[in-house]
Amino acid sequence: MSQAMINMYISFFAMFLMFVSVATAVFSRLKLKGVFKGIVLAFSFICLMVSGLIVFLIVIGGPTATL
Repeated sequence: MSQAMINMYISFFAMFLMFVSVATAVFSRLKLKGVFKGIVLAFSFICLMVSGLIVFLIVIGGPTATL
């Protein structure tokens, strides 16, 4: 598998983490109270930070295709 394909799958994982972050944030704000709300929001924030870091590293890595 080429490096470009690996980068594509890693970026898909980052997009999945962004989706999980949004879903858990909305769920915790609408349905949870107390300590569980804080724990789920912290998990959401961690998912968002990890996905942002992954996307940053993939973009900074530049193009990988060779012609």
